[in-house]
This record gives sequence, structure tokens and C-alpha cells, in this order.
Amino acid sequence: MAGDSNFRELEPGIVTDFRSAMSYGSYLDLDTLLSAQNPVSEPQHHDEMLFIIAHQTTELWLKLVLHEARAARRAFAEDDIGMALKCIARVKHIQKTLTEQWSILATLTPTEYAQFRGFLGNASGFQSCQYRAVEFILGNKNRAMLAVFESDPPAHALLDALLREPGLYDEFWRCLARAGYDVPVSALDRDVSRAYVLNPDLMVLVRRVYEHPEENWRAYESFEEFVDLEESFQLWRFRHLRTVLRVIGMKPGTGGSSGGAGFLQRALDQSFFPELFAARTEIGK
Repeated sequence: MAGDSNFRELEPGIVTDFRSAMSYGSYLDLDTLLSAQNPVSEPQHHDEMLFIIAHQTTELWLKLVLHEARAARRAFAEDDIGMALKCIARVKHIQKTLTEQWSILATLTPTEYAQFRGFLGNASGFQSCQYRAVEFILGNKNRAMLAVFESDPPAHALLDALLREPGLYDEFWRCLARAGYDVPVSALDRDVSRAYVLNPDLMVLVRRVYEHPEENWRAYESFEEFVDLEESFQLWRFRHLRTVLRVIGMKPGTGGSSGGAGFLQRALDQSFFPELFAARTEIGK
């Protein structure tokens, strides 16, 4: 078929026999992955496939976010700030993809969603174990949330362990202390099972680093990576809120919340790294 630019001959070295060799599909376990989309609406609604895949892909990305956040935490614990920041940078790129994914789900109109929403029962993103795990490792811990996962022992065990372990931010302050920074005891000995809240004792150190970046470049760079991380997370939360408002308005959530949008709006007031944002008000005064 000479001259046909739309035809490409298989090169002689292309492997075609996979009877005893690993293939692309077997490596990725595509049979399992692609058989996991099981709509429950009756009759099956065309747009439920979109709804399922949007949430499943989010869970896959959250798995990678948690993988990288744990690696960053471990790197801080080993005083490898460079590796920790590399992992955080990767998380930011994943968050960008997660945020952009909302535009796909937003193509679901209120009428279309209403035709299968009733079949979801009490299933809700509120019950995403991996989302809660990411929040926990970033410091937004809530022991009461474990009750949602009592019927799922592996998920409960994961969250219970993260609840008791230092968060990413906790390990960062410990790393700075070992590097010679004057990190207050209140930041090093806090109860890590509680949600992180602004620690006024840290503000002197944070302001000093911001006002003298050349002398504290690693700490300064880390501060800004954390700010990027939180901003990316908040953009994801905001896009989630706007998608919910677009599709269901102020209806109660399927998981039992009084109103999906109202619940999501309150999450925008939560901060993972509050000192780094509070410092912006103080710098230059």
C-alpha cells in the first residue's frame, strides 16, 4: 500500500505472541479495571457510566496523592527536604488534573442526574476513605469521621493509623528543628491525633524565614511549596462545590449531610498550614 500515509506496517520486531509473556493489559490488570463499572439504575441510564468513571478515576488519583504524601512525610522524617519537595510538587500536578476533571462531570445536567440519583441510596463521596486519608495526612483530622468506616475494617484501620501518626506538616517542623531552627516545643510535642490549628508560637520563626529568604532558602522554599499545595487543594474543593451547585443545587447529600453545597462551602474555611497564610498579613507591617 505504497503512498498510503494512513497505513503503517508492523515492524518485524513487534511482539505479537503473549501466551507466556506479560502484555500491556495483563500488567495493568485491565480485565479487572474495565469490569469495575457496574451501573445500578434500572433501566440503565446512559449518563451513570460517566458518573461512575469520574469518581473511580478520582479514587485512582487520590491513591497516588496519598502514596506521594506518605513519601514526602517519610523524606522529611529522614531530613531529605529535596525528596519531600519533589513528592509535593508531583501532588500539585495531580491536583491540577483532579480539578480539571470536574468539568467533565459538570456536563451532567440536573435532569440527567435526577434520573439515576435515587438508585445511589446512601452512597456518597463523603464516604471516600482515600479522600479522608489525604485530609488526615495533611493535618485536617477528625476522630469522629472513623465512625463512617466501622463497617469497612481496612478503611477504618488506615484512617485510625493516620490519625495517630504525625502529619506531613508535623514532620516538616521536626525536620526544621533538627536542622537547627528554633521550632517551639508546642509545635514538636503537640497531640498529633487532633486537627492542626494555628500555633501562634510559630509565627516568629515563620516571619523570620519569609523576611530573610536568602539565609533560609530551604525553609522558605518549603513554605511556598506548602502554600501551593493548600491552594491547589482549595481550588479542587471550590470546583467540587461549584459542580455540585450546578448539578443538584442545595439538595441534601445522599450520604445524609443537610446540604451537599453548604457542607462543601464550610470546607473552604479550613486551612492545612495556617501559619503560612497568617504570615502574609504580618509581613511588611
